[in-house]
Amino acid sequence: MILDRLNFIFVLYRGRIKNGKAALYGRITYKKKRRSFSTGEYIDPKLWDSRKQLVGGDSEESDLKNKHLTLIRNKINHSFLSLKIKDVDFSVDDIFRVFIGEKDTNEIGVIEYYDIYLKKYKKLINIELKQETYKKYFYIKSDIMRVLKSDFKKNDILLKDLKPNFLDKLEYYYKTEKDYQQVTINKKLQRFKRVIKMAVVDGFLQRNPFELHKAKPVKKKIVFLNQKELFFIENYKFNQSRLSLIQDLFVFCCYTGLAYVDLMNLKQENIIDGFDGHKWIQIVREKTSRPVSIPILPKALEILAKFDNDNYVFPRISNQKYNSYLKEVAFIIGIEKRLTTHIARRTFASTVLLFNEVPMEIVSELLGHSSMIITQRHYGKIVQQSVSNEMSKLRNKLK
Repeated sequence: MILDRLNFIFVLYRGRIKNGKAALYGRITYKKKRRSFSTGEYIDPKLWDSRKQLVGGDSEESDLKNKHLTLIRNKINHSFLSLKIKDVDFSVDDIFRVFIGEKDTNEIGVIEYYDIYLKKYKKLINIELKQETYKKYFYIKSDIMRVLKSDFKKNDILLKDLKPNFLDKLEYYYKTEKDYQQVTINKKLQRFKRVIKMAVVDGFLQRNPFELHKAKPVKKKIVFLNQKELFFIENYKFNQSRLSLIQDLFVFCCYTGLAYVDLMNLKQENIIDGFDGHKWIQIVREKTSRPVSIPILPKALEILAKFDNDNYVFPRISNQKYNSYLKEVAFIIGIEKRLTTHIARRTFASTVLLFNEVPMEIVSELLGHSSMIITQRHYGKIVQQSVSNEMSKLRNKLK
């Protein structure tokens, strides 16, 4: 077909002049698409013969320039033919990549492209990306390498050789080797799928092999402290100061909904006098970069009064130690639920807010969710439970 023919010419760019000479560009045309590039040569416009595509004159300089142009033309033709014999679809950009020595997009490996993706992604850290988010993508690369080694006996395979069942192999690895829960597996698979989707956008893949893949459904149970459990943890007297600190931090989160990282980053400047005459917390959530304003409830104010630090409101403690001490707290008090900052945050949303008839949209705002749908998905059943409790009371009255 005529559309599949390669057309290549040299074009004198008279808008770019250097010492009276114009820049010479090469122009590749293939399937109605063009790609121009600089040859690095500057030609006297009077000597350029566009019909013959040669530099005129009998000088040694003209002869050298014509030899260089012949070499460029031969390399372009060779690049085109090397792609043509592979019997795969390619573009004018692919021809240029082979010409300048870059690898053909059809020969890019999964890990090879993942490195390209990570390199681009890393530049967005502290711009529109958190360091922790980048690390999550980085760690997945190691998981993929292990699957390639165990299932394919290779360090890498071509992107074009990726099959839909690769995700099944990766999921099996997460279940058997990592012992991850399905909700965690789904998140990791989603990140890998996003990388492959970008490979399609970048032109390294013709189609997405994972396009039809659907994550396995997860029935996620929201665990939180009920009023009785919250009362116990609020009022228990610990002898050890380290456990008393953890108790205060946890209860403070139960009445503010702060995540661990936001709790540790809370500074005195984030505690402000609100328009209503009450104290408020004003922060930008680390996870979503979304600004959040939280009114400080009486119990949280009591805890704040215990601490008088100049910079950070609370003493700094690692997440690992914090969760470890929370296990001790739960064991001593007799709470069978595994205490985490997530449980404190959910307790704030459910026991403190929703069970006290705070509207869902306000709960969503105070939690700093990026969408109301997220709040409804997580806490919709709690609202139903609250409605059920009220209807039970009504039934008893109507007997």
